[in-house]
Amino acid sequence: MKLQPIQPIQPRDVGIDAGEDRLGDDVKKERERLNSSPEDETRSGSYGPPVANRNIVAFIILLGIFMFVIDGSVVSIALPTITRYFRADVAQSQWVITSYLVTVTSLLLVFGKVADRIGKVRIFLWGFVLFTLASVACGLSSSLSMLIFFRALQAVGAAMAFSISTAIIFELYHRGEQGRAMGYIGTTVSLGSIAGPMMGGYLVDFVGWKYIFLINLPIGIVLLALAARYMRIKEAKSKRLDLDWLGSTVLIVFIVSLMLFLGDLGSSAAITSADAFQGLLTLVSLMAFVWIESKQKSPLLDLSIFRERKFVLPVISIMLFIIANFAVFILGPFYLQGVMGYSPARVGTVFLIVPAILVFGSPLGGWLFDRYHYRYSSALGMIIVAASLVIMGGAIRQNDINSIYVSFIILGIGSILYQSPINTEIMTALPREMLGMASSLSSAVRNMGMALGVSISTLLLTRELNLAGYQGVVLDAKPELLSATISNVMIIAAALCLVGTVAAFLRNWERAR
Repeated sequence: MKLQPIQPIQPRDVGIDAGEDRLGDDVKKERERLNSSPEDETRSGSYGPPVANRNIVAFIILLGIFMFVIDGSVVSIALPTITRYFRADVAQSQWVITSYLVTVTSLLLVFGKVADRIGKVRIFLWGFVLFTLASVACGLSSSLSMLIFFRALQAVGAAMAFSISTAIIFELYHRGEQGRAMGYIGTTVSLGSIAGPMMGGYLVDFVGWKYIFLINLPIGIVLLALAARYMRIKEAKSKRLDLDWLGSTVLIVFIVSLMLFLGDLGSSAAITSADAFQGLLTLVSLMAFVWIESKQKSPLLDLSIFRERKFVLPVISIMLFIIANFAVFILGPFYLQGVMGYSPARVGTVFLIVPAILVFGSPLGGWLFDRYHYRYSSALGMIIVAASLVIMGGAIRQNDINSIYVSFIILGIGSILYQSPINTEIMTALPREMLGMASSLSSAVRNMGMALGVSISTLLLTRELNLAGYQGVVLDAKPELLSATISNVMIIAAALCLVGTVAAFLRNWERAR
C-alpha cells in the first residue's frame, strides 16, 4: 500500500464557475500550484521560495550538525583524561557532559520560538558563532569550573543552531525529496558517531584533550565563510517576539530537575530524600508548565499539537527508539570488556558496525520512502530493531559473539528503514508556520531520550546486580552475572521498541470505512 503525500496545510475551496476572471491572483496561483505535479514544484522546497545553491546551503547545515555530534562523543572519550588533569572525581567532572546536555535540552524550544521572529538562518549563524567561540574558551580553560561554565555557554550556541537545523533542511527540498533529505541528516549523524571516538582518541593521545575543543575553530571559520557567501534564504517571520518568559523559566526548571533526578537514580540503587525532592519538583514544575501554557495567548509550546495524533505518536516512537539504542551503547561496552575481555579499542571497532551501515544505508532508506511511500515503513523498521535486541539479549546470555555481531547488523538495517520515515512523519504532521516548533521539539525529545536511555539502562543494571547481592565495580562482577543482567536489559529495550512499533503503526493507520 502506498502512503499518499501528507499535506498539513489544506487549501481553500475556491470552486470553479463562469466567474473565473473574478478570482484573485493569489487564489489562481494557489490553484496552479495544487494542480501541478511534484516535479513542477520549485526544486528548492514545497514550503518556500527558490533557494540558489541549495546543495551548498544543505552542506553548511549538515556540517554544523556533524560538529555538534562529534562534540558530544569526543568529550565522552576525553572525560577520564580531563578528570585526571584537573585532579577531580567523576562526580565533579561528569558535569562537563551533564551541563551541556541540560542546557541544550532546556533551550531548544525557546530558540525554536525565537527563530520564528528573527529568522532560522540568523539564529543558526549566531548560534554557530557562539558555539565556535565557546569551544575555544573551553580549550583554554584553566580550571574545571571554568570548563563547565564554557561548556554550558557552548551548549547555548548548539541549542540555537541545532533547534532549527532540521527545519531549514526540510524547507530546502520539495515533498518528493524530503525523505531523502532526512536520510542526509541520518548519514551525517552516523558519520559524526564514527568520527567522534576515532578523532577524540587520536587528539587526546597525541596532542592533548584541549584540542578536542580547539579543533572546532578552523572548522567553524570555514563554515561561517561559506554561510556568509551562500546562505541567502527568504523567510516568513512573525512581526513580533511573543516569548513566554514565565513558561520558559518553568520549562527550564522542569528539565533541569528531571535530568538531575534521572542522573541520581542512575548512579545509585537507593532513593534518598534529595531524590524524592527532585522527583517532586519535576512533577510540580511539569504541572505548572502545562497550566501556564494553557493560559498563555502566545505560549512557548502550543499544547494543541498534542491533540494531533500524527505528530504525537511518532514523537513517542522515536523517544522509545533512542532509549533502546542508548541501552545498547551504554551497556554493550561493559559486556564486551567485562565478559568477553575486549580492549577498549576493539569495543570501539564493534560499535562502528551500526554507524557504518547507517552512513551508506540512510540515503537509500530515504530514497525508498520517497519512491514508494509505504504507509508502515517506520513501524517495519522499528519491529526489526526490536527483533535485533531480542537476538542480542539471547546471544549475550549465551556468550555467542557471532550472533551479537549479526544482531548489530540487523539493528543497523532496522534503523535505516525507521529513521527517514519517522523524521519525515514528524515534520509533515504540523502546518508550515509550526515547522520551527516541530524541529525544536523533536530535537528536545531526542535529547530527553538520550538522558532517559543513560539513566534507565544504568538504573536497571544497578538494581539487577544489587538484587543478585553484588554491589562492587561493574567490570569486576562475575561474567555469568553480568551476562544475565545485561541480557535482561536488552529484552526490556526490545519491549520498549515493540511499544514504539505500535505508536508508529497507529500514526498511519486509518480506520476502515
